[in-house]
Amino acid sequence: MEVILKQDVDHLGLRGEVVNVARGYARNFLLPRGLAEVATPALVKEIEKRDAQRARHEAKSVDEARAIATRLEKLELRFDANAGPTGALFGSVTATNVADRLWEQEKIRIDRRKLEMDAIKRIGRYRVPFEVFTDVVAELKLVVAPEGEELPAEEELAELEAREQAEAEQAAAAAAAEHEAAEAAAEAVIEAEEPAVAAWAPEAELEIELEAEEAPASEAELEAEEAPAPEAAPAVEDPVTGDATATDEPS
Repeated sequence: MEVILKQDVDHLGLRGEVVNVARGYARNFLLPRGLAEVATPALVKEIEKRDAQRARHEAKSVDEARAIATRLEKLELRFDANAGPTGALFGSVTATNVADRLWEQEKIRIDRRKLEMDAIKRIGRYRVPFEVFTDVVAELKLVVAPEGEELPAEEELAELEAREQAEAEQAAAAAAAEHEAAEAAAEAVIEAEEPAVAAWAPEAELEIELEAEEAPASEAELEAEEAPAPEAAPAVEDPVTGDATATDEPS
């Protein structure tokens, strides 16, 4: 489904863009968190009108673009951000933030999609290339500092980043060790159960054999055992020879 982003979303798009996403992603994440709204025809038309108005403020010629580029390269935009002890931001500075700041502070309208930058997630000094016009590129200077504080020196920034990386590596190593320990414990349980199963199998087979040997006779076998033996037929004397022979008829 199509939605209009109300905020910049990493790996998806910038605020105000119309993007196509899976319905479940929109309904379960973007819409409940206020990151997007459903792209109705009326809203899409409004965005197109706004983009057309902004385009009128952009450079229309190489000379005009060069003049804007000169202004941009003299600027240094500062962003105060909430940051942790290692310099990582609780949030980020995005292309939309930069474009909004340029308009608010300098009344320069730029197409944020032409800012060659990823979301900034650490304090520091940054240079962002921006294509003002064909073959006219300016470089914006950004300063992202802890809220209400001055930005530390480059050496300290490098130390903070190294510390954060070391902490991340330690956390990853601890997680890996915990995973390995869990796997080892599971394997130990399986190995402990295998001898018990192996010892049980012969005894079980022996019990089955004994049960088969001691099984009671069937009803047919019992009836056959209880039935009386047939009586022998009486002897009949042969009138010629005088020998006695058994008859086939039962008595």
